[in-house]
Amino acid sequence: MHPRLLKTFLAVARSRNITRAAEVVHLAQSSVSDQILALETELGAPLFSRAKSGLELTPAGLALKPIAEDLLRLDGEARAAVQAAAGSTSGQLTIGALETIASARLAPWLPGFQAGHPDIIVRMKVAGSGVLLRQLEDGEIDVAFCFDRRDFAKNAADERFASRTIAAEPLVLVAAAGQGSARHDLAALATLSFVATEPGCIYRHMFDTSFAEAGVAAPKLAAEVGSIGAIARLVAAGAGLGLVPRLAVGDALAHGDLVEMPWPGQALTAPLAMIWRRRRVQPPALKQFLTAARDTLVPVASPDRAGSGLESANRSKALFANNS
Repeated sequence: MHPRLLKTFLAVARSRNITRAAEVVHLAQSSVSDQILALETELGAPLFSRAKSGLELTPAGLALKPIAEDLLRLDGEARAAVQAAAGSTSGQLTIGALETIASARLAPWLPGFQAGHPDIIVRMKVAGSGVLLRQLEDGEIDVAFCFDRRDFAKNAADERFASRTIAAEPLVLVAAAGQGSARHDLAALATLSFVATEPGCIYRHMFDTSFAEAGVAAPKLAAEVGSIGAIARLVAAGAGLGLVPRLAVGDALAHGDLVEMPWPGQALTAPLAMIWRRRRVQPPALKQFLTAARDTLVPVASPDRAGSGLESANRSKALFANNS
């Protein structure tokens, strides 16, 4: 069984759709169908059956799926071991990140990494936390950057993955210019309108939890939006308040489009984590990327904390040391 056929088989098994699987493996739909047929012919059994909801695995397909995942993992580790033994420094990797992290943290950092590692090709995918974890599990990305939700106990305890905390990103309460002078407690804030992210997002989780733990009903939502950038623009236009990561609205705060309001109670921070799959041998390209991120991907000092850059860098390295 050629690894290429197994990769296509798993893409179809996960998406239950030839068209979506073709997009994942970057093949034409006809090529995906041909590869599945070739694998079925080699194994002597049908692997899929058609249903109203899409393709379903047959008993033979269900038996093959975990073995195919193990074989592809071993194939990857074998290649990585050979590359490491040969002293290879080249390769390619795909990183996944939340929109906020991709634009505010990785975009300024990646050019420097690529300049220092010209033999490594880096691709980036932007998605939500749930999608990133699925893509990491399925092998579609090599490393994910997302905020760590402590209530995701299942993911935190999954021994297939390793993670390191990069920084604790502060969340800030923002309002349109001219609307943020008053101080409020949580009960008063609950009477105001908010623009919030969708359920499942770390910011929304912390937002909901803050009011729930205080015994206060959640505020009325003017809108639920999947993009932090769109939330910032809606807040600036006066649609409501927003609780967002400072790193995503630094420019808007500096330009006066948004103003920061005091958040009642304990300051809110979201742990920024780098997550990757454990392997006996890491591919050289990924190993170099993880090392570079550990050493140089540190929090950017906000304008009002310009003197704390060294402190932030040292704190970031300490966090790495504590999570290795």
